[in-house]
Amino acid sequence: MADVAESKVTEIIKTLNVLEGNLDSLTGKVVDMKKQLTVKTLSEIDLLLEKTRAMAIKEAEVIINASKEKANLESAKIVREGDSKLAEIESNVNANFNDMVKHVVTTILKA
Repeated sequence: MADVAESKVTEIIKTLNVLEGNLDSLTGKVVDMKKQLTVKTLSEIDLLLEKTRAMAIKEAEVIINASKEKANLESAKIVREGDSKLAEIESNVNANFNDMVKHVVTTILKA
């Protein structure tokens, strides 16, 4: 009976050794998987960061181009208004030139 008990104890010890080896192997695999997951995560973060930057640059370009177009339209409007006012002033000067000359001459002669 002692032989049977010893045999069973030996068998249990062998089984425990096998389980310990399996546990060590699984622990190593888990560590490797964590490393792979970390590398994959960092890679995905870099990829998403680049995509986000590209989207931000594209959006900024759209905003800048819209602002430039609006500024150009506003500038053209200001130039048109300035040209119109200048033409109006020139027209008034031309229309009243003789009266202005008479007024200047009269003012000088009175002095």
